[in-house]
Amino acid sequence: MDKSRLAKEWKDFLKFQERSDSPVTASLVNDDLTHWKGIIKGPEDTPYQGGVFRVDITLPEDYPFAPPKMRFDTKIWHPNVSSANGAICLDILKDNWSPALTIRTALLSLQALLSAPEPDDPQDAVVAGEYKTDLPAFYAHAKHHTETYANPAASGGGAREVDMKVKNLMAMGFAQEQCEEALQMFDQDENRAVNHLLGS
Repeated sequence: MDKSRLAKEWKDFLKFQERSDSPVTASLVNDDLTHWKGIIKGPEDTPYQGGVFRVDITLPEDYPFAPPKMRFDTKIWHPNVSSANGAICLDILKDNWSPALTIRTALLSLQALLSAPEPDDPQDAVVAGEYKTDLPAFYAHAKHHTETYANPAASGGGAREVDMKVKNLMAMGFAQEQCEEALQMFDQDENRAVNHLLGS
């Protein structure tokens, strides 16, 4: 594995996600360049709007010649994502991967997939069937999943959202007090808190 390539990718990604309108962000798990957590903002004018979707990303030994292994941590109702285990059906994560692509472009492609599902190449046949035969029901299901699983602030408001952010950071191996301090330091901005805790 080309660690210098990975380090450059991570550095470039950090610059990209400093933009306030960045549609995708990422953090490293335990400072490990081969294990990332991506975050995708649900695209506007879709049933995923307002949602924050977490993606687990692990890089195989032969990366970048083999694609990253990506899986949704957040439950999502989508024809190309397994509602059981978060597995993703996307061409660039399989046969159409190229070493010229990056984790950032893969995450952006995932966000595009949220806007334009491909029900004829499904990962979840039940969801794809609903999408093709009863679009209003699909939209209602997808919106319900987004509000239930991808939008912690939707139920219970601010305190619950902060609590979720603390739990998310603690899940990465940091102490509760560290997490609360980092979130306070960056006005509850989870991504900046993560980067601070990781020493970026």
